[in-house]
Amino acid sequence: MPRGAIKRERTRTLPREPIEWLKKAGFGAVRVPVESGGAGASLPQLVQLLIELAAADSNVPQALRGHFAFVEDRLNAQPGPQRDIWFKRFVAGETFGNAWTEVGEVKIGDVITQVSPKDGRWALNGHKYYSTGSIFADWIDVYARRADNGADVIAAVRTAQPGVTLHDDWDGFGQRTTGSGTSIFTDAVVEAADVFDFSTRFKYQTAFYQLVHLATLAGIARAAERDVAQQVAGRKRIFSTGNAPIARQDPQIQQIVGQISAQAYAAAAVAIRAAEPAQRAYLARFGDDPEAEKAANIDAEIESAQGQLVIADLALRATADLFNALGASSASERLALDRHWRNARTVATHNPLVYKARIVGDWAINGTEPPYVWQIGGSPAAGK
Repeated sequence: MPRGAIKRERTRTLPREPIEWLKKAGFGAVRVPVESGGAGASLPQLVQLLIELAAADSNVPQALRGHFAFVEDRLNAQPGPQRDIWFKRFVAGETFGNAWTEVGEVKIGDVITQVSPKDGRWALNGHKYYSTGSIFADWIDVYARRADNGADVIAAVRTAQPGVTLHDDWDGFGQRTTGSGTSIFTDAVVEAADVFDFSTRFKYQTAFYQLVHLATLAGIARAAERDVAQQVAGRKRIFSTGNAPIARQDPQIQQIVGQISAQAYAAAAVAIRAAEPAQRAYLARFGDDPEAEKAANIDAEIESAQGQLVIADLALRATADLFNALGASSASERLALDRHWRNARTVATHNPLVYKARIVGDWAINGTEPPYVWQIGGSPAAGK
């Protein structure tokens, strides 16, 4: 059983210690090239590692989602001293959180959070929600708008300063300890070199963000497989309508556990496979074949969407079916087996499945290039 995961779930205790272990182990630098002090892992390898981590505690890989996205962006940046500085920070264990979603009455496409030039630096002001992982992080990847020219940017802001306030006020029924609460920026200081034009963001970013969710869902399915097998193996009570003198020998119970195992296997296999075109897009970034790079980016977006449609279903079925192998006692809060379904359901709500299915279908039928960036906000028609 993963160390402390159930206790953290029951008490809503943030996984600060496990994330600190990962920082010290260099986990945040697994994608950094070997020659720069990292592990040089490929994207399929990263997904495999995140699946294993999610099987232990699915909150942890989601809390690191923003970090790995910022690492990926720096990997795609032009080589040079600035990129080397970031690599050194990652290798030293510094991590990123995420703050993109606006709070309040913001129309879709608008960005209220602003950065303004101030004394040779920038001042960041605004409120964000869904600030996943920021409460654990040394830095936050903030989506903002320049006050001087209206350009959309990413501001990399240090958390250890008076102008940054973080709240653990995420109220979802699942993924409760991801630190996905409110961030408030009040004249937070941002160095001039740490403001990046959003148009330069790595092209397969939306596919990448989705890959982390796929890994998290696959890890949840694997955790459900582990827990149901352990519960059945140790179960002493049986039903009079059963098929064996002990539960672990009952062929119908074995069938349920076998189906869950297959669902977990398939979810992991699809997640790792879906990472392959994103790896191709990364490798094509500095190549001389723009058509090959574009094709890889399209594949990355489409395959991450296809993976989402399949893996969400597999994980939700696995986390619900485990109760069919157990008795009413499996609903005990002490076991916290419901956390698997709640967590899977919460992760699966990210980026609506129905829209992803339409995008995939439009590509298959009409060859329509998928969108690479999408937003959420108030509808202009809502007030009519």
